[in-house]
Amino acid sequence: MPVNREAPDILSPEFAADPYAAYRVLRDDFPLLHHEATQSYVLSRYEDVERAFKDPVFTTDNYDWQLEPVHGRTILQMSGREHAVRRALVAPAFRGSTFEQQFLPVIERNARQLIDGFRASGGADLVAQFATRFPVDVIVDMLGLDRADHERFHRWYTAIIGFLGNLAQDPDVAAAGLRTREEFAAYLLPVIRERRDNLGDDLLSTLCAAEIDGTRMSDEDIKAFCSLLLTAGGETTDKAISSLVHNLLRHPEQLAAVRADHSLIAPAFAETLRYTPPVHMIMRQAAEDVVIGGGKVPAGSTVTCLIGAAGRDERRYAEPDTFDIRRSDLSADTAFSAAADHLSFALGRHFCVGALLAKAEVEVGVAQLLEAMPDMALAPGAEPRERGMFTRGLDALPVEFTPAG
Repeated sequence: MPVNREAPDILSPEFAADPYAAYRVLRDDFPLLHHEATQSYVLSRYEDVERAFKDPVFTTDNYDWQLEPVHGRTILQMSGREHAVRRALVAPAFRGSTFEQQFLPVIERNARQLIDGFRASGGADLVAQFATRFPVDVIVDMLGLDRADHERFHRWYTAIIGFLGNLAQDPDVAAAGLRTREEFAAYLLPVIRERRDNLGDDLLSTLCAAEIDGTRMSDEDIKAFCSLLLTAGGETTDKAISSLVHNLLRHPEQLAAVRADHSLIAPAFAETLRYTPPVHMIMRQAAEDVVIGGGKVPAGSTVTCLIGAAGRDERRYAEPDTFDIRRSDLSADTAFSAAADHLSFALGRHFCVGALLAKAEVEVGVAQLLEAMPDMALAPGAEPRERGMFTRGLDALPVEFTPAG
């Protein structure tokens, strides 16, 4: 047990201001920490977080209280055949020819439309004017919903993310999340019923029509999946895009390389997921007593997996506090599959079903930003800051560039 260091508090203002310094202390001195306020066991080393995602003894039963109150019962809570069938019903829409033909044009169009809104201005806040809007607009269009409801969708996913990250148990934050479930259901369930009778080529129609071995998704299944997609796909891609661009702007040589070769956007995204991940914490629950991190986690306990800490673990990555899109210990070839050697999409049977959607959005969005603003630079005096604990991203990203003629 360390003599001179105290365990960092993951709910403290100091942690919120700079979690990376605290992560180092946790990895070195408290690889397994019981955090009283959240009543959870905190893991911070790569090998331990990786095991918590892969070992079946760590379940997603925690989502019964963490996700279900705001989403309804989601695919993340399922196991065995139920999980396999539900995943098989939704996964095809996010890969292969279906995705490329139906949804890649949606991504390209949305990126172009947003950039058209500021390309002639000479300056923009890429968080407010692009990153926070782009993934939500894409998902709304993919589902075939009304773009005019964008602000409502954005408010909903912000409230849900607030609920999921409400580690301090703020009652107002909890109430806003619960209210969102009711509002979202009242909005979407009638749309689902109408879409079943009038199938189109949108994602919602695909989900309504999907069938495997006689199993189809219920209206409630589809509503819960769409709620999850809007939240996970909106919040995380939003933060990943702005963080990626910021990381490149802070490393001009790497930015120049990506400008010259857009195939480097994928490695830059993978490195951003390791270096400044949009999701810093994912929870699991121990089905039985487990020895991990040099101690024991009792059966039934919640485990908080610190992705942000694991991604900076020097036991796994060389020079982990250095942003390097060409690092040899992180492969972009596998970064968006269940064989990933980073942890931002989790691993194992609950590896993120939308990883390829996120990859496509980031590749298209960043490529179009670089093409539209070839001399993009941070605005003078700008000091973008990360905010958040559960999810974490920039508060703003002001840039300047030569206006389009």
